[in-house]
Amino acid sequence: MGDQQKAEPTNNARKSRRLPTILLSCVLAVIAACAVYYFAIARHRVETDDAYVNGNLVRLTAQVSGTVIAINTDETQFAQRGQVLVQLDPHDTEIALAQAKADLGQTVRDVAQLFAQESRDAAAVNAQQTLFIQASEDLTRDRTVFPVHGVSDETVRHDEHAVTSMRAALEQAQATLASTRAQITGTSPEDHPRVLQAAAAVRAAWLASARTRVVAPVSGYVVRRAVELGQQVTPSTEMLAIVPVDSVWIDANFKEDELEGVRIGQPVAVSTDIYGSHVRYHGKVLGLNAGTGSALDVLPAQNATGNWIKIVQRLPVRISLDPRELEQHPLLVGLSTTVKVDVHNQSGVALSKQAAWPASVNTDVYAAQEAGADEDIQSIIARNLARNLARASAAAPTPHLARNPQ
Repeated sequence: MGDQQKAEPTNNARKSRRLPTILLSCVLAVIAACAVYYFAIARHRVETDDAYVNGNLVRLTAQVSGTVIAINTDETQFAQRGQVLVQLDPHDTEIALAQAKADLGQTVRDVAQLFAQESRDAAAVNAQQTLFIQASEDLTRDRTVFPVHGVSDETVRHDEHAVTSMRAALEQAQATLASTRAQITGTSPEDHPRVLQAAAAVRAAWLASARTRVVAPVSGYVVRRAVELGQQVTPSTEMLAIVPVDSVWIDANFKEDELEGVRIGQPVAVSTDIYGSHVRYHGKVLGLNAGTGSALDVLPAQNATGNWIKIVQRLPVRISLDPRELEQHPLLVGLSTTVKVDVHNQSGVALSKQAAWPASVNTDVYAAQEAGADEDIQSIIARNLARNLARASAAAPTPHLARNPQ
Protein backbone atom coordinates (compact mmCIF):
# COMPACT_ATOMS: atom_id res chain seq x y z
CA MET A 1 0.00 0.00 0.00
CA GLY A 2 2.80 2.45 0.74
CA ASP A 3 4.65 1.57 -2.44
CA GLN A 4 1.49 2.35 -4.50
CA GLN A 5 1.18 5.76 -2.89
CA LYS A 6 4.78 6.54 -3.71
CA ALA A 7 4.29 5.52 -7.41
CA GLU A 8 1.33 7.84 -8.02
CA PRO A 9 3.24 11.10 -7.35
CA THR A 10 5.97 9.84 -9.63
CA ASN A 11 3.51 9.29 -12.53
CA ASN A 12 1.94 12.70 -12.00
CA ALA A 13 5.32 14.34 -12.10
CA ARG A 14 6.15 12.61 -15.36
CA LYS A 15 2.85 13.73 -16.90
CA SER A 16 3.41 17.30 -15.76
CA ARG A 17 6.85 17.24 -17.37
CA ARG A 18 5.43 15.84 -20.69
CA LEU A 19 2.64 18.45 -20.99
CA PRO A 20 4.91 21.39 -22.01
CA THR A 21 6.60 19.13 -24.52
CA ILE A 22 3.27 18.17 -26.04
CA LEU A 23 2.12 21.77 -26.17
CA LEU A 24 5.39 22.87 -27.73
CA SER A 25 5.08 20.12 -30.31
CA CYS A 26 1.55 21.23 -31.18
CA VAL A 27 2.65 24.82 -31.50
CA LEU A 28 5.56 23.83 -33.72
CA ALA A 29 3.22 21.70 -35.84
CA VAL A 30 0.80 24.58 -36.27
CA ILE A 31 3.65 26.95 -37.18
CA ALA A 32 4.98 24.42 -39.66
CA ALA A 33 1.52 23.94 -41.20
CA CYS A 34 1.05 27.69 -41.46
CA ALA A 35 4.47 28.05 -43.05
CA VAL A 36 3.72 25.31 -45.56
CA TYR A 37 0.33 26.86 -46.33
CA TYR A 38 1.86 30.30 -46.76
CA PHE A 39 4.74 29.26 -49.00
CA ALA A 40 2.66 26.79 -50.99
CA ILE A 41 -0.64 28.67 -51.33
CA ALA A 42 -1.16 31.92 -49.44
CA ARG A 43 1.78 33.86 -50.83
CA HIS A 44 0.49 33.16 -54.35
CA ARG A 45 -2.97 34.53 -53.63
CA VAL A 46 -4.41 37.95 -52.78
CA GLU A 47 -7.84 38.33 -51.28
CA THR A 48 -10.34 41.10 -50.58
CA ASP A 49 -13.93 41.36 -49.47
CA ASP A 50 -14.18 44.95 -50.76
CA ALA A 51 -15.64 43.68 -54.01
CA TYR A 52 -19.07 44.21 -55.51
CA VAL A 53 -21.11 43.02 -58.48
CA ASN A 54 -21.37 45.59 -61.22
CA GLY A 55 -23.06 45.70 -64.62
CA ASN A 56 -24.45 47.86 -67.40
CA LEU A 57 -27.30 50.13 -66.37
CA VAL A 58 -29.33 50.83 -69.52
CA ARG A 59 -31.26 54.06 -69.05
CA LEU A 60 -34.23 54.15 -71.41
CA THR A 61 -35.40 57.56 -72.65
CA ALA A 62 -38.01 58.61 -75.18
CA GLN A 63 -36.91 59.32 -78.75
CA VAL A 64 -39.82 61.67 -79.45
CA SER A 65 -42.04 63.89 -77.35
CA GLY A 66 -45.48 62.65 -76.41
CA THR A 67 -47.97 61.67 -73.75
CA VAL A 68 -47.70 58.28 -72.05
CA ILE A 69 -50.85 56.23 -72.67
CA ALA A 70 -49.61 52.75 -71.63
CA ILE A 71 -46.87 51.24 -69.44
CA ASN A 72 -46.31 47.53 -70.03
CA THR A 73 -43.68 46.76 -67.36
CA ASP A 74 -42.63 47.60 -63.83
CA GLU A 75 -39.73 47.19 -61.42
CA THR A 76 -38.45 43.62 -60.82
CA GLN A 77 -40.05 42.43 -64.09
CA PHE A 78 -38.05 40.92 -66.95
CA ALA A 79 -38.01 42.85 -70.24
CA GLN A 80 -37.29 41.04 -73.49
CA ARG A 81 -35.23 42.77 -76.17
CA GLY A 82 -37.57 44.53 -78.59
CA GLN A 83 -40.55 44.40 -76.19
CA VAL A 84 -42.75 47.52 -76.16
CA LEU A 85 -42.38 48.89 -72.64
CA VAL A 86 -44.05 52.31 -72.95
CA GLN A 87 -46.59 53.54 -75.51
CA LEU A 88 -46.89 57.23 -76.36
CA ASP A 89 -49.95 58.86 -77.93
CA PRO A 90 -49.50 58.22 -81.70
CA HIS A 91 -52.19 60.56 -83.11
CA ASP A 92 -49.94 63.54 -83.83
CA THR A 93 -47.26 61.43 -85.51
CA GLU A 94 -49.84 59.51 -87.56
CA ILE A 95 -51.27 62.80 -88.88
CA ALA A 96 -47.76 64.02 -89.73
CA LEU A 97 -47.06 60.74 -91.54
CA ALA A 98 -50.25 61.02 -93.58
CA GLN A 99 -49.35 64.60 -94.52
CA ALA A 100 -45.86 63.54 -95.58
CA LYS A 101 -47.28 60.75 -97.75
CA ALA A 102 -49.67 63.19 -99.41
CA ASP A 103 -46.82 65.64 -100.06
CA LEU A 104 -44.77 62.84 -101.61
CA GLY A 105 -47.61 61.88 -103.95
CA GLN A 106 -48.12 65.50 -105.02
CA THR A 107 -44.39 65.97 -105.55
CA VAL A 108 -44.23 62.87 -107.74
CA ARG A 109 -47.04 64.23 -109.90
CA ASP A 110 -45.39 67.66 -110.14
CA VAL A 111 -42.10 66.08 -111.20
CA ALA A 112 -43.88 63.89 -113.73
CA GLN A 113 -45.40 67.08 -115.13
CA LEU A 114 -41.87 68.45 -115.57
CA PHE A 115 -40.93 65.49 -117.74
CA ALA A 116 -44.15 65.89 -119.74
CA GLN A 117 -43.44 69.63 -120.00
CA GLU A 118 -40.12 68.84 -121.67
CA SER A 119 -41.92 67.07 -124.50
CA ARG A 120 -44.37 69.96 -124.88
CA ASP A 121 -41.57 72.53 -124.85
CA ALA A 122 -39.62 70.54 -127.43
CA ALA A 123 -42.71 70.41 -129.66
CA ALA A 124 -43.19 74.17 -129.17
CA VAL A 125 -39.57 74.77 -130.28
CA ASN A 126 -40.14 72.69 -133.40
CA ALA A 127 -43.34 74.60 -134.17
CA GLN A 128 -41.68 77.99 -133.68
CA GLN A 129 -38.72 76.91 -135.77
CA THR A 130 -41.08 75.91 -138.60
CA LEU A 131 -42.82 79.29 -138.42
CA PHE A 132 -39.48 81.07 -138.38
CA ILE A 133 -38.28 79.15 -141.46
CA GLN A 134 -41.55 79.90 -143.25
CA ALA A 135 -41.32 83.62 -142.43
CA SER A 136 -37.69 83.69 -143.58
CA GLU A 137 -38.62 82.03 -146.88
CA ASP A 138 -41.49 84.52 -147.41
CA LEU A 139 -39.12 87.42 -146.79
CA THR A 140 -36.53 86.01 -149.21
CA ARG A 141 -39.15 85.47 -151.93
CA ASP A 142 -40.68 88.93 -151.54
CA ARG A 143 -37.28 90.61 -151.62
CA THR A 144 -36.53 88.79 -154.84
CA VAL A 145 -39.60 90.12 -156.63
CA PHE A 146 -39.57 93.56 -155.01
CA PRO A 147 -37.19 95.14 -157.65
CA VAL A 148 -39.61 94.25 -160.44
CA HIS A 149 -42.54 95.65 -158.41
CA GLY A 150 -43.84 92.12 -157.67
CA VAL A 151 -44.74 93.15 -154.09
CA SER A 152 -45.11 96.43 -152.33
CA ASP A 153 -42.65 97.95 -149.89
CA GLU A 154 -45.20 97.52 -147.12
CA THR A 155 -45.31 93.74 -147.76
CA VAL A 156 -41.52 93.48 -147.45
CA ARG A 157 -41.54 95.40 -144.16
CA HIS A 158 -44.35 93.18 -142.92
CA ASP A 159 -42.27 90.09 -143.80
CA GLU A 160 -39.25 91.54 -141.96
CA HIS A 161 -41.36 92.17 -138.86
CA ALA A 162 -42.73 88.64 -139.08
CA VAL A 163 -39.20 87.19 -139.25
CA THR A 164 -38.12 89.23 -136.22
CA SER A 165 -41.19 88.15 -134.26
CA MET A 166 -40.74 84.49 -135.20
CA ARG A 167 -37.04 84.65 -134.20
CA ALA A 168 -37.94 86.06 -130.77
CA ALA A 169 -40.67 83.46 -130.30
CA LEU A 170 -38.21 80.70 -131.24
CA GLU A 171 -35.61 81.99 -128.81
CA GLN A 172 -38.23 82.16 -126.07
CA ALA A 173 -39.36 78.60 -126.77
CA GLN A 174 -35.73 77.42 -126.72
CA ALA A 175 -35.13 79.19 -123.38
CA THR A 176 -38.25 77.59 -121.93
CA LEU A 177 -37.08 74.17 -123.11
CA ALA A 178 -33.60 74.75 -121.63
CA SER A 179 -35.16 75.78 -118.29
CA THR A 180 -37.30 72.66 -118.18
CA ARG A 181 -34.39 70.40 -119.08
CA ALA A 182 -32.22 72.01 -116.40
CA GLN A 183 -34.73 70.81 -113.80
CA ILE A 184 -34.75 67.18 -114.94
CA THR A 185 -31.39 66.55 -116.62
CA GLY A 186 -29.68 63.40 -115.30
CA THR A 187 -32.68 62.28 -113.30
CA SER A 188 -35.85 60.26 -113.59
CA PRO A 189 -39.20 60.77 -111.88
CA GLU A 190 -38.20 58.18 -109.25
CA ASP A 191 -34.85 59.74 -108.23
CA HIS A 192 -35.54 63.42 -108.82
CA PRO A 193 -34.20 65.59 -105.93
CA ARG A 194 -37.66 66.88 -105.09
CA VAL A 195 -38.99 63.33 -104.91
CA LEU A 196 -36.03 62.22 -102.77
CA GLN A 197 -36.61 65.15 -100.43
CA ALA A 198 -40.28 64.30 -100.05
CA ALA A 199 -39.38 60.64 -99.54
CA ALA A 200 -36.95 61.64 -96.76
CA ALA A 201 -39.77 63.58 -95.09
CA VAL A 202 -41.96 60.46 -95.23
CA ARG A 203 -39.15 58.38 -93.73
CA ALA A 204 -38.68 60.90 -90.90
CA ALA A 205 -42.42 60.91 -90.17
CA TRP A 206 -42.45 57.11 -90.32
CA LEU A 207 -39.66 56.93 -87.73
CA ALA A 208 -41.39 59.47 -85.48
CA SER A 209 -44.54 57.35 -85.60
CA ALA A 210 -42.63 54.13 -84.86
CA ARG A 211 -40.77 55.76 -81.98
CA THR A 212 -43.98 56.33 -80.05
CA ARG A 213 -43.51 52.66 -79.12
CA VAL A 214 -40.60 52.69 -76.67
CA VAL A 215 -38.89 49.29 -76.87
CA ALA A 216 -36.29 47.57 -74.69
CA PRO A 217 -32.84 47.76 -76.32
CA VAL A 218 -31.56 44.76 -74.31
CA SER A 219 -33.00 41.89 -72.31
CA GLY A 220 -32.83 42.38 -68.57
CA TYR A 221 -34.66 43.27 -65.39
CA VAL A 222 -36.31 46.63 -64.84
CA VAL A 223 -34.66 48.18 -61.77
CA ARG A 224 -36.18 51.64 -61.89
CA ARG A 225 -39.39 53.13 -63.32
CA ALA A 226 -39.68 56.90 -63.34
CA VAL A 227 -42.59 57.36 -65.75
CA GLU A 228 -46.29 57.61 -64.98
CA LEU A 229 -49.44 57.28 -67.05
CA GLY A 230 -50.42 60.57 -68.69
CA GLN A 231 -46.97 62.07 -68.24
CA GLN A 232 -45.66 64.36 -70.98
CA VAL A 233 -42.18 63.13 -71.92
CA THR A 234 -39.41 64.55 -74.09
CA PRO A 235 -36.29 62.92 -75.59
CA SER A 236 -34.38 63.91 -72.43
CA THR A 237 -36.82 62.24 -70.01
CA GLU A 238 -35.49 59.07 -68.40
CA MET A 239 -38.35 56.61 -68.06
CA LEU A 240 -36.87 53.21 -67.21
CA ALA A 241 -33.60 51.59 -66.24
CA ILE A 242 -32.75 48.01 -67.23
CA VAL A 243 -29.92 45.79 -65.99
CA PRO A 244 -28.92 42.80 -68.16
CA VAL A 245 -27.91 40.38 -65.39
CA ASP A 246 -26.37 37.90 -67.83
CA SER A 247 -23.40 40.23 -68.44
CA VAL A 248 -22.30 41.37 -64.98
CA TRP A 249 -18.76 41.51 -63.59
CA ILE A 250 -16.93 42.09 -60.31
CA ASP A 251 -15.14 45.29 -59.33
CA ALA A 252 -12.68 44.29 -56.59
CA ASN A 253 -10.90 47.08 -54.71
CA PHE A 254 -7.44 45.83 -53.73
CA LYS A 255 -4.99 47.69 -51.57
CA GLU A 256 -2.07 49.17 -53.44
CA ASP A 257 0.42 46.92 -51.63
CA GLU A 258 -1.50 43.85 -52.85
CA LEU A 259 -1.30 44.64 -56.56
CA GLU A 260 2.34 43.83 -57.22
CA GLY A 261 1.59 40.33 -58.49
CA VAL A 262 -1.82 40.92 -60.07
CA ARG A 263 -1.77 40.31 -63.84
CA ILE A 264 -4.39 40.24 -66.60
CA GLY A 265 -5.75 36.75 -67.19
CA GLN A 266 -5.02 35.31 -63.74
CA PRO A 267 -7.69 32.92 -62.38
CA VAL A 268 -10.06 34.19 -59.71
CA ALA A 269 -12.36 32.46 -57.21
CA VAL A 270 -15.41 34.42 -56.08
CA SER A 271 -17.90 33.75 -53.30
CA THR A 272 -20.93 35.87 -52.51
CA ASP A 273 -22.88 36.68 -49.40
CA ILE A 274 -26.20 35.91 -51.08
CA TYR A 275 -25.36 32.24 -51.82
CA GLY A 276 -22.69 31.62 -49.18
CA SER A 277 -19.32 29.94 -49.46
CA HIS A 278 -20.74 26.69 -50.88
CA VAL A 279 -21.35 28.41 -54.24
CA ARG A 280 -18.13 29.37 -55.98
CA TYR A 281 -17.76 31.39 -59.14
CA HIS A 282 -14.72 31.17 -61.37
CA GLY A 283 -13.41 34.02 -63.45
CA LYS A 284 -10.28 35.85 -64.48
CA VAL A 285 -8.71 39.28 -64.17
CA LEU A 286 -9.77 41.53 -67.05
CA GLY A 287 -7.79 44.63 -66.20
CA LEU A 288 -6.75 47.21 -63.65
CA ASN A 289 -8.17 50.69 -63.58
CA ALA A 290 -5.72 53.43 -64.49
CA GLY A 291 -6.43 55.41 -61.31
CA THR A 292 -7.71 55.09 -57.79
CA GLY A 293 -11.20 56.15 -56.85
CA SER A 294 -10.00 59.17 -54.89
CA ALA A 295 -7.84 60.38 -57.79
CA LEU A 296 -10.67 60.04 -60.32
CA ASP A 297 -13.25 61.91 -58.25
CA VAL A 298 -14.79 65.04 -59.71
CA LEU A 299 -13.17 67.00 -56.85
CA PRO A 300 -10.06 65.01 -55.82
CA ALA A 301 -8.76 65.59 -52.32
CA GLN A 302 -5.90 68.09 -52.02
CA ASN A 303 -3.75 68.28 -48.90
CA ALA A 304 -1.88 71.59 -48.85
CA THR A 305 -1.34 71.67 -45.10
CA GLY A 306 1.30 69.98 -42.96
CA ASN A 307 -1.23 67.69 -41.31
CA TRP A 308 -0.74 64.78 -43.66
CA ILE A 309 -1.56 61.17 -42.90
CA LYS A 310 -0.75 58.44 -45.37
CA ILE A 311 -3.77 56.31 -46.26
CA VAL A 312 -3.41 53.08 -48.19
CA GLN A 313 -5.24 53.54 -51.48
CA ARG A 314 -7.40 50.97 -53.22
CA LEU A 315 -7.45 50.31 -56.96
CA PRO A 316 -10.44 48.76 -58.77
CA VAL A 317 -9.70 45.47 -60.53
CA ARG A 318 -12.28 44.20 -63.00
CA ILE A 319 -13.01 40.47 -62.90
CA SER A 320 -15.12 38.46 -65.33
CA LEU A 321 -17.37 35.55 -64.37
CA ASP A 322 -18.27 32.28 -66.06
CA PRO A 323 -21.57 32.80 -67.97
CA ARG A 324 -22.70 29.23 -67.23
CA GLU A 325 -22.25 29.74 -63.50
CA LEU A 326 -24.10 33.06 -63.74
CA GLU A 327 -26.98 31.31 -65.46
CA GLN A 328 -27.23 28.78 -62.63
CA HIS A 329 -26.84 31.35 -59.84
CA PRO A 330 -27.70 34.86 -61.11
CA LEU A 331 -26.06 37.83 -59.43
CA LEU A 332 -27.63 41.22 -58.91
CA VAL A 333 -25.82 44.52 -59.24
CA GLY A 334 -24.36 45.84 -55.99
CA LEU A 335 -24.06 42.53 -54.12
CA SER A 336 -21.04 41.99 -51.87
CA THR A 337 -18.47 39.34 -52.81
CA THR A 338 -15.16 37.93 -51.63
CA VAL A 339 -12.49 37.67 -54.30
CA LYS A 340 -9.36 35.51 -54.27
CA VAL A 341 -6.86 35.99 -57.10
CA ASP A 342 -4.26 33.32 -57.84
CA VAL A 343 -1.13 35.34 -58.67
CA HIS A 344 1.14 32.31 -59.17
CA ASN A 345 1.30 32.80 -62.94
CA GLN A 346 3.24 36.01 -63.65
CA SER A 347 3.39 35.64 -67.46
CA GLY A 348 0.72 38.27 -68.07
CA VAL A 349 0.89 42.06 -67.87
CA ALA A 350 -0.64 44.47 -65.39
CA LEU A 351 -1.67 46.99 -68.06
CA SER A 352 -2.25 46.17 -71.71
CA LYS A 353 -2.97 48.26 -74.78
CA GLN A 354 -4.87 45.34 -76.29
CA ALA A 355 -8.44 44.77 -75.12
CA ALA A 356 -8.67 41.68 -72.91
CA TRP A 357 -12.44 41.45 -73.28
CA PRO A 358 -15.11 42.66 -75.74
CA ALA A 359 -16.15 46.03 -74.34
CA SER A 360 -18.56 46.97 -77.11
CA VAL A 361 -22.30 46.64 -76.56
CA ASN A 362 -24.92 47.08 -79.26
CA THR A 363 -28.55 46.63 -80.11
CA ASP A 364 -30.46 46.22 -83.36
CA VAL A 365 -34.00 46.88 -82.12
CA TYR A 366 -34.04 50.44 -83.47
CA ALA A 367 -33.17 49.29 -87.00
CA ALA A 368 -36.57 47.59 -87.17
CA GLN A 369 -38.33 50.93 -86.69
CA GLU A 370 -37.66 51.83 -90.34
CA ALA A 371 -38.83 48.47 -91.66
CA GLY A 372 -41.54 48.92 -94.28
CA ALA A 373 -40.87 52.62 -94.91
CA ASP A 374 -39.01 52.10 -98.20
CA GLU A 375 -41.68 49.74 -99.52
CA ASP A 376 -44.39 52.26 -98.69
CA ILE A 377 -42.46 55.08 -100.35
CA GLN A 378 -41.87 53.07 -103.53
CA SER A 379 -45.56 52.15 -103.62
CA ILE A 380 -46.60 55.81 -103.38
CA ILE A 381 -44.17 56.80 -106.15
CA ALA A 382 -45.24 54.00 -108.49
CA ARG A 383 -48.95 54.58 -107.85
CA ASN A 384 -48.81 58.31 -108.57
CA LEU A 385 -46.60 57.88 -111.62
CA ALA A 386 -49.02 55.31 -113.05
CA ARG A 387 -52.00 57.61 -112.46
CA ASN A 388 -50.19 60.55 -113.99
CA LEU A 389 -49.29 58.55 -117.11
CA ALA A 390 -52.85 57.29 -117.41
CA ARG A 391 -54.19 60.84 -117.12
CA ALA A 392 -51.68 62.07 -119.71
CA SER A 393 -52.67 59.31 -122.12
CA ALA A 394 -56.35 60.11 -121.68
CA ALA A 395 -55.73 63.81 -122.32
CA ALA A 396 -53.66 63.20 -125.47
CA PRO A 397 -55.55 64.03 -128.71
CA THR A 398 -56.70 61.09 -130.73
CA PRO A 399 -55.73 61.31 -134.42
CA HIS A 400 -58.68 61.40 -136.81
CA LEU A 401 -58.60 58.91 -139.63
CA ALA A 402 -59.59 60.17 -143.05
CA ARG A 403 -62.71 58.60 -144.40
CA ASN A 404 -62.51 56.83 -147.70
CA PRO A 405 -64.74 58.42 -150.28
CA GLN A 406 -67.78 56.38 -151.13
